[in-house]
Amino acid sequence: MHPIAHFRTITEHRQLVCRYCFRLGLIRQGLTHDLSKYSPEEFWRGAKYYQGFRSPNDAERLEKGISQAWLHHKGRNRHHFEYWVDYALTPDHKISYTGHKMPMRYVAEMFCDRLAACKIYLKDRYTDAAPYDYFMHSREDIPIHPETGAELEKMLRVLKDEGENAAFRYVRKRLKEGL
Repeated sequence: MHPIAHFRTITEHRQLVCRYCFRLGLIRQGLTHDLSKYSPEEFWRGAKYYQGFRSPNDAERLEKGISQAWLHHKGRNRHHFEYWVDYALTPDHKISYTGHKMPMRYVAEMFCDRLAACKIYLKDRYTDAAPYDYFMHSREDIPIHPETGAELEKMLRVLKDEGENAAFRYVRKRLKEGL
């Protein structure tokens, strides 16, 4: 059990996302970002599976085959594309999973979340390419809405190619266009 280290990590991540959201004018989203991580359902599992270099949800998933903390988290936080995934019945009554288009303010928060997570977990190995590379590694396998996925990919591509300041200018522009 690592409750203090886990608390520090989630708090550092939350503060970084908050600062990024503030840069975009997303004050309320910044203030409320990831508050569910402090709930008993998520916090104690995170403390149990804490590793410091990646999400504790991965370790819980490896041990149990499922991450109960993640299931709790994604159902309460709209900045995760998984929040927007539902199933649909095909005409022949089969189930298909589909991602629904996310509002731009949550795509922007997802950008901030991915940037902060890479910085927190990679520490001195972080580069502006890391969030893009991480996203593209599994891009084809995730049920994200095509427009949402293309928008996030573009935000991360600007970060990778032009740096953080250019990426935040681009995201601010897209927020103005998309709200």
